[in-house]
Amino acid sequence: MFSLQQKSAVITGAGSGIGKAIAQTFSQARATVHLVDLNPDALQQTLSDLPAERSFAYPCNVVSQEAVAGITSKILERSGAIDILVNAAGIAHVGKLDTTTEEDFDKVFAVNVKGVYNMMRAVIGPMTARKNGVILNIASIASTVGIPDRFAYSMSKGAVLTMTLSVAKDYIGQGIRCNCVSPARVHTPFVDGFIAKNYPGREAEMFDKLSKTQPIGRMAKPAEIGALALYLCSDEAGFITGCDYPIDGGFIKLNN
Repeated sequence: MFSLQQKSAVITGAGSGIGKAIAQTFSQARATVHLVDLNPDALQQTLSDLPAERSFAYPCNVVSQEAVAGITSKILERSGAIDILVNAAGIAHVGKLDTTTEEDFDKVFAVNVKGVYNMMRAVIGPMTARKNGVILNIASIASTVGIPDRFAYSMSKGAVLTMTLSVAKDYIGQGIRCNCVSPARVHTPFVDGFIAKNYPGREAEMFDKLSKTQPIGRMAKPAEIGALALYLCSDEAGFITGCDYPIDGGFIKLNN
């Protein structure tokens, strides 16, 4: 079950964290993986652990529609089709409305919203031509519940959720499925860097505190997000579209 053999999957943000874990999981499921990330060194690190014959890297800034169109053309030349798109590229921002500058707002919007739009727009034509395709977006619990000091980030992830629903509705007749997953905190290098930068000398204390904001008592592992992504992008999930899947350790329903 859940084999992606003979499937061509594009994964953004594949250089680290959730995107990297999804790339590894899809590769284990026998997909041909096309890794997209802004950081070429991180891309090469991900690529080095994957089978060379069906793993390819494309340094790209997803904010640029021209750059996205360029790498999409290369992927189609190489594989002939794009069966799966996973939008995992994203950035975080800490701040309330009054502490979020216009520059902050625009930067988060550009990556988290426009980047997802650019990637979906680039693949929707080839997918509809074949009347087949799966799009999975990485949203967040911040899409649906209030998170302190995450004004711009919540704005962007709310947009990811509603773009997902719109695409699912508009292209269901063309054989396209579109869903999103909404993680709570996931233990990635970003989390470690955030704690080290903002709480020097208190890393262990703050890691424990942030872990316990999930009722389950810990952060998610990137591989756990990868496992859910694998199911939703597999043929076994062929009856699922227009859905948001919280993967949150009970945060939304039990945190009261």
